[in-house]
Amino acid sequence: MEDLAQASGATVRTIRAYQDRGLLPAPERRGRANVYGEIHLTRLRQIAGLLDRGYSLSSIRELLDAWDTGRGLGGVLGLVAEVQGPWSDEEAGRITRAELEARFGGTPGGAPVEGAVTDGFADAVADAVALGVLEPAPGDVDEFLVPSPQELSVAVELHAAGVPLSAISGHLGELRPQVEHIASRFLEFTTEHVFARYAGHRRRTDTDAAEAASMVRRLRPLAQHVVDAELARAMSRLAVRHLQKHLTAPDAPAEHPGPQPVLIPASTMQAVQALVGSQGIAAFVAAAAEREVQARTLDALTSSHAKSE
Repeated sequence: MEDLAQASGATVRTIRAYQDRGLLPAPERRGRANVYGEIHLTRLRQIAGLLDRGYSLSSIRELLDAWDTGRGLGGVLGLVAEVQGPWSDEEAGRITRAELEARFGGTPGGAPVEGAVTDGFADAVADAVALGVLEPAPGDVDEFLVPSPQELSVAVELHAAGVPLSAISGHLGELRPQVEHIASRFLEFTTEHVFARYAGHRRRTDTDAAEAASMVRRLRPLAQHVVDAELARAMSRLAVRHLQKHLTAPDAPAEHPGPQPVLIPASTMQAVQALVGSQGIAAFVAAAAEREVQARTLDALTSSHAKSE
């Protein structure tokens, strides 16, 4: 056992605990000696790998028992690795707090410029961390891991188009449960029609696990492909109608009589934004228009009364 501990890096106490839990096969008995072999060393490394993936010892015991301990373990470890592997070809990245400020319109270490991120930036970073868009880098409070650089780039583009950071995080928070529902339904569907033959209580072999891992690998991109295709179909059906309704020029003929959109000069919008902030623009414009309408109504009433006298 001491030799096994030295070769594996585990302690003798740990090895004994694994034996007590039934995680290690019994050693070969040679006279008065217990002899451990390569199978024990391999098993210790496999247990360590599963522990690193977040499995508890009780879960590991169930896993080994369910998949024919020893005989089917190689296949199930491949299946576990396949299921827990990345479900996207995108590679994670890193970004510093200063780079975040720069990408979202700030000038790190310098004076703010037009569109710079100032108020609410710390809250936006906290929201991004809570949503998993950013992850604090171990040992560095000013650096973050970016699981999906593509998702972060979308946020940058939306912010550059004028969307407030709080609105971006709020929209993602609303969108995520809907996407998780789609993912859940896809998993239920594939479990019922594809993986049912690997479920149940029958004894599984290494071949079963290898086939299941291969199936996971084949099906992995299908969920994203079908969502991409359906989203494109929905956008093509809804976007034209929606954008025509909201972006039609004031003098363009309307299919249905009603209020027409008004194009406000950019300089006016910038001035309003400077007064009330991005989130208050719509309310300010509506209030100003209403006040003008009321003023003109009063003028018309006064003028009419004066003429009648």
